[in-house]
Amino acid sequence: MEISQNAALLVVDVQKGFDEADFWGPRNNPGADDNIAALIDVWQASGRPVVFVRHDSSQPGSPLRAGYEGNGLKGYVEERRGKGAGPELFVTKTVNSAFYGTPDLDAWLKAEGISQVVVAGIQTNMCVETTARMGGNLGYDVVVAYDATYTFGLAGPFGWRRSAEEVARASAVSLHGGGFARVVTTEEVVAAAE
Repeated sequence: MEISQNAALLVVDVQKGFDEADFWGPRNNPGADDNIAALIDVWQASGRPVVFVRHDSSQPGSPLRAGYEGNGLKGYVEERRGKGAGPELFVTKTVNSAFYGTPDLDAWLKAEGISQVVVAGIQTNMCVETTARMGGNLGYDVVVAYDATYTFGLAGPFGWRRSAEEVARASAVSLHGGGFARVVTTEEVVAAAE
């Protein structure tokens, strides 16, 4: 795997509100935060561009709603903002895809001459997957660092219920098998980026 010198790291919705287990339920992949931090560190040290994305939920009771403490980025992410040697962008959004945020992510990537994006963050099957799918549709070479993401269990139609791990794996299979993105490990990304 090759990671280009100007590949952008998209850090999607790594927000304090996702730590509210009473709201979300059990999560998978307890090592995700360490992996996200490692990716940011490698990107910043190498001068590659980093995009920080924040979800401003319009739902009144959401832990991610604007003005609520949970809306803020987790401490380890916030303390890394502005510390890299490369370009940085901060995007806010109210929907799943970071490509429908402010400022316009696609326009910024094109202006910077970026054709490859690495996606990490929360939730695997929601905003990470939607951003990766749309990136693929827009023609970007999309890499998802699977173990630098996590999610929560979900109830679906017909009384179906899936655990966080089942949901995350289904998302990875859909992205990778469907050709939207290459789903790999953080270790693989770091090795290719150093």
